[in-house]
Amino acid sequence: MSMRSLLLCTVGTMCFSTAAFASDKLDVTPPQPALEEGAAPEQLHGEDGQSAIFAAGDGPQASDAGSDDERIVVVGQVLYADEINAVKTPTPIIDVPQSLSIITQDQIILQGFDSISDIVLYTPGVTQSQGEGHRDAVVFRGVRSTADFFIDGVRDDVQYFRSFYNLEQVEILRGPNALLFGRGGTGGILNRVTKKGVLGDQFVGYNASVDTFGAFNLQLDGNFTLGDNAALRINGAYESLNNHRDFFDGDRFAINPTIRFQAGPSTIVDLSYEYINNERFVDRGIPAGADGRPATELEDIVFTDPANAFTTFEAHVLRANVQHQFSENFKGNFIASYGDYDKVYSNLFPTAFDEAANTVTLDGYIDTTQRQTLTLAGNLVGDFETGGIGHTLIFGGEFLDTVNNNDRFNAFFDTTQDDMESFIANRPLALNNFVGVNAAGNPTSFAFSDLNDDTEADITVFSVFIQDQIEVTDWLDLVVGGRFDSFDITVDNVETFINTGQREILTRTDEEFSPRLGIILKPQENISIYGSFSESFLPRSGEQFADINPPDDALAPNTFQNLELGLKWDFTPGLSFTAAIFQIEQESPQVSDNDPGTLDVIESDIQGFEAQLQGYVTQDWFISAGYSYLDGNQVDDFGNEGNRLRELPEHTFNLWSNYQFTDAFGLGAGLTYQDESFADNGNNTTLPSFVRVDAAIYYNVNENLRLQVNIENLFDEDYFPNSHTANNITVGAPLNARFTVTGRF
Repeated sequence: MSMRSLLLCTVGTMCFSTAAFASDKLDVTPPQPALEEGAAPEQLHGEDGQSAIFAAGDGPQASDAGSDDERIVVVGQVLYADEINAVKTPTPIIDVPQSLSIITQDQIILQGFDSISDIVLYTPGVTQSQGEGHRDAVVFRGVRSTADFFIDGVRDDVQYFRSFYNLEQVEILRGPNALLFGRGGTGGILNRVTKKGVLGDQFVGYNASVDTFGAFNLQLDGNFTLGDNAALRINGAYESLNNHRDFFDGDRFAINPTIRFQAGPSTIVDLSYEYINNERFVDRGIPAGADGRPATELEDIVFTDPANAFTTFEAHVLRANVQHQFSENFKGNFIASYGDYDKVYSNLFPTAFDEAANTVTLDGYIDTTQRQTLTLAGNLVGDFETGGIGHTLIFGGEFLDTVNNNDRFNAFFDTTQDDMESFIANRPLALNNFVGVNAAGNPTSFAFSDLNDDTEADITVFSVFIQDQIEVTDWLDLVVGGRFDSFDITVDNVETFINTGQREILTRTDEEFSPRLGIILKPQENISIYGSFSESFLPRSGEQFADINPPDDALAPNTFQNLELGLKWDFTPGLSFTAAIFQIEQESPQVSDNDPGTLDVIESDIQGFEAQLQGYVTQDWFISAGYSYLDGNQVDDFGNEGNRLRELPEHTFNLWSNYQFTDAFGLGAGLTYQDESFADNGNNTTLPSFVRVDAAIYYNVNENLRLQVNIENLFDEDYFPNSHTANNITVGAPLNARFTVTGRF
């Protein structure tokens, strides 16, 4: 079996039988069942990206895996490479008027990705942010976000580090996405697509790895038949964390059993439960020096109290998805999800560095969040013609009910009677388990005892949307649609009650309409030229519902408009090129500096260009290359253009390529370049540009076992990939290697 065959046999994915092909090399074209006369190619795609036998009325998976032909149909999951789950309609990527990227499970394993930051580093137009060391944080086209994350199209906006153990693919859509996803999505969204049960097959896959820092993980993926019409799939993972920084450790555990059953010839039901338990050390990096760049002389020091720098996260999530084929032309998808989340985040971090005195000032707090979210969503998709004009119509709605309780206690030092204290910048810092010696040589201690914030928020969101992709002719498609959102929030400020004995309950309702327009020209079937306009909004309560204090409770949402012009060109069925130029304009109502009773509308914009080439040049040579140019400026209250947006590198470039030299042996190599950027809004601190080179070696022992070595930062480059503020700068990892065994039995 060739390497490309084994790539399609990674954890939880069925293997192809090479007997079904003319040679032992897989063709780059995804295998497809024969079309019935008059059937549209879109019917090969199910709502969740599986091969769409479902659309033909025989269920989404073949129940008999004994035939080679049927096995090809069963593993139609490779169609994920040409369909993005997040767009909710069976639309080929070339016909989506939007810039997007797909990272498949195979690519995740081959490149050794184990975090959102890893993926972002190899995605054009998207960069990473530090997230204060306790959460995923992404900068989509210059717009920072910790909440524009989705799983199977359902909002996943709690702040934590996400795992890949149960995924088929990761999808990144760029530009405002309010029509399908509602509020937020101002620069883009990231959607994770989970594995589902496979009818008519049994397998157990595994992936185990260990790296040179001592971190290790184990992933298991088992699929078991429960009769002709049902299957149980269980994904589980355990990871022990370690890296190059002092004190860093932690672990995370997750399990995700899911049941798929065919409730009738036209109905498929997926039921899922996921339990997540994460605990890790929090490291917010190093401060900047007097020259406005990372203080490299401090890069080996961890600036915190090691006993009080941690985050814990526990989640219980239930999901149900029902797909029903009403007719040959209409199908429905109905989702219910309930999540219960509990998080604690404790940290001390540097706020200033006195280079002459070699002292660092620390600040700190402990923050807790409890959140329960119920999501009910449904949509109806139609694929039909009227008067010779084709329509792909989606109509849907969504209801969200969220209860979010959050509190924060600042550190309180006995020596300063404040939340800040200074220490000599030595390794290790003279502070541990609440006590230490300050920069003046005096004993000091602190406690998290100063209440800073305590809120209880209730959020109710109701949405309806409609979109029609109209095939006017073979060479012209039009997209028109809109979404209405009603966002209602009530915040009980418990802190006010504690301090004054008076209740402070603030409410606000925002009702917003978000339009979307697009045009797709197809001079050839494999080429599309598109233009699009879309809008999105973000309520003043922010991504995490904490900020509705006056005057924010009186301010309308921030709104974002996106204009985009792009090209998509499928050179071959396995190799595609995409490019886009875009402009994002933000309008933000602010209280007038001259008259607090009036509002000024502040505008700012971001312009950019993206390009990506991805796919198989030959059946043995895979390549992924991306480039982005980004430019954007802040605007002050008077409308004057000012500083450049922080964490917005002007140029980024990434390249990954792997080549299979023989059926057993392959090599991979990658390079990422990130231009310098600013770590702060004042443009006083610069993150230097960097180039990082990665590599990989693959060896197939047999068709069910692969050995793999991934090397990160091959040339041991010193680099600082991201930040949270000017004094919270991440220290990039040095040369390290990960050894992985992937297989199935």
